[in-house]
Amino acid sequence: MTEPDPSKRARPSPYLSHAVGDAIRDLTEKRLLELVRSEPVPNHLAIIMDGNRRFAAAQGLDVSKGHAKGRDTAELLLDWCLEVGVNILTIYALSTENFSRSPEELEALMDLYERALRDIAVDERVHRNQIRVRMIGNRALLPARVQQAIDLAEKATEGYSRYRFNVALAYGGRDEIVEAIRTLAREVRDGRLTPEQIDSDAVSRHLYTADLPDPDLIFRTSGEERISNFLLWQAAYSELYFSDVLWPGLTRLDFLRAIRSYQLRRRRYGE
Repeated sequence: MTEPDPSKRARPSPYLSHAVGDAIRDLTEKRLLELVRSEPVPNHLAIIMDGNRRFAAAQGLDVSKGHAKGRDTAELLLDWCLEVGVNILTIYALSTENFSRSPEELEALMDLYERALRDIAVDERVHRNQIRVRMIGNRALLPARVQQAIDLAEKATEGYSRYRFNVALAYGGRDEIVEAIRTLAREVRDGRLTPEQIDSDAVSRHLYTADLPDPDLIFRTSGEERISNFLLWQAAYSELYFSDVLWPGLTRLDFLRAIRSYQLRRRRYGE
């Protein structure tokens, strides 16, 4: 009996393989969503959105296209948070260190932030879900047009309290703490406070996030495992989660995995 020629054997269609893979992924995502919804989720989720430039390079795109894709992912992230019940979302959009980038890249970023903030001010989803939007950081470092867009988004949502969406722009954790110390020092100088009255609560009251609880989970993309001057004071007891995926490539499944990882941990608070 003649052996069949291996080169002539039927091979599975690549389209069929992709369809099977998509079906498995969809089932996994559905099951994970059920698990995530069955247990408490982080009340305050903070995200370090890292990897836009590397994503652009890997795709052969201009850097500005990578940042634009990153903005699209941030839009999806807000939907995912609403879906599972995260009440407070803080995203790290621009650090004080990022101002060392080229003028061309910074100009494109400022264009992106201005458009995004103006879009937020009229976003039906934001108003339907009563999301209060606020910028944290040193807004004096930003161009006037971006500051105006920030004011527009904040004023359009200032009456809301159901959800909170914070955008860290021109933000540096060390700068935030230093400014809090300066304010406390002025209060001591003016006789409104004694040195003995300065404690951790006093410092917290002078941070950008004074009216917010500390983040329960800080999630960073791109494979880097550090928090890069983000919410340094507030992160004292936050859980940390790092993913290798570049920010623009983040999927709903990646997000759900991060939330599920948090749920499976026991938060000890120094115990």
